[in-house]
Amino acid sequence: MSKPKVFEKPTGVKDYLPEAAAKLRSIEFKLMQCLERWGYREIITPTLEYYDTVGVASSTEDKKLFKLLDRNGTTLVMRSDMTAPIARVVSSLLREHAFPLRLSYHANVFRAIEAEAGRDAEFFQTGVELVGDASSESDAEVIALAVACLQAAGVKPFKIALGHVGFLNGLFQETLRDRTDAQTQLKGCLLNRDYVGYREALKTMGLPAAVREELEGILRLRGGQEICRQARQLTDDPVAQQAIAHLCEVWDVLEAYGVSEHVLIDLTMIGDFSYYTGMTFEGYAADLGFPVCSGGRYDNLLAQFGRPAPATGFALKTNRILEVISKEAAAETSNRVLIVYTADNRQQALSRAGELRMERQAPVETLLAPDGQYEKEQLAGGSVRVRGIEYQSVIEFVN
Repeated sequence: MSKPKVFEKPTGVKDYLPEAAAKLRSIEFKLMQCLERWGYREIITPTLEYYDTVGVASSTEDKKLFKLLDRNGTTLVMRSDMTAPIARVVSSLLREHAFPLRLSYHANVFRAIEAEAGRDAEFFQTGVELVGDASSESDAEVIALAVACLQAAGVKPFKIALGHVGFLNGLFQETLRDRTDAQTQLKGCLLNRDYVGYREALKTMGLPAAVREELEGILRLRGGQEICRQARQLTDDPVAQQAIAHLCEVWDVLEAYGVSEHVLIDLTMIGDFSYYTGMTFEGYAADLGFPVCSGGRYDNLLAQFGRPAPATGFALKTNRILEVISKEAAAETSNRVLIVYTADNRQQALSRAGELRMERQAPVETLLAPDGQYEKEQLAGGSVRVRGIEYQSVIEFVN
């Protein structure tokens, strides 16, 4: 018989103790405030969805979905992202609402991971979907909003890597025509940021030296607006040229927003190449290998739910933001107040506690000291420690 699991948790999930939970909620609150100021309205969808609808439409690989059966034997999934559920709602409950729709969300999502991968199976996302607008203006809007959100959450420094799936699709179609396996292999290397593997794969494909040099050259296409000019000279493919023109338009709008200093054009950045249809981006904070933000254009998803429409959006990974924000940005000022009282002064003390909670909008705790005695330690800066907890002040009703 296996040992009972008393304190253990499933792989990939975690507990958030009070301090971490408070910081996480603070981040979420700041992000949702920022999204609301940009005109995005919050939507809440269920944790469970039907596999045959939302599960199949999701960008998540089937093997990474958490599946279960309901009492009727129907396969359900725990949501692995929020984009597919929102597409379902936009195509049903919001079907009569005119485009564009600006929707925001905050939710926990679930993805099955390998035990040795060290990644989260449950994590938190805050994000937006801008549905019904195919313009470069809308793509730039969600990128500028992602920048504003990272700033509101206290992430610094950070960079947004901006790419376009059309550029690589066009370039590979021009140089590797009818070699779909080779194209998929190279895209897979770029998706995983395996640049060594990308170069090694090129060596095994028997390509002319000029073509191989051209395909290796895209690894250097990272920078500002000058990258657009360099990319235009690399290929004549119309799909690739159209992608570059779109990125140039997006860049111009980002300059108007005043956020282009946070953006880096990276034409090796393609996101999930089976899901995104246009521009795609990721946000990286210093000293963290995983992106804290990702998004892009996905113009084919809504058609799967019967309401074809262009769409773009992003998701912020709030638990990763929690890991990277500085202590100065994340730590909340200790503003707790403790009211100590004896039984004879209970009514006066609890009444005062209620008044302070209304006036200060701050945590106010109470402590019954029957004989009026309790241990306290005066700390630097005027704060007091009682029972191992630091308080901004202690109010006594012990006479």
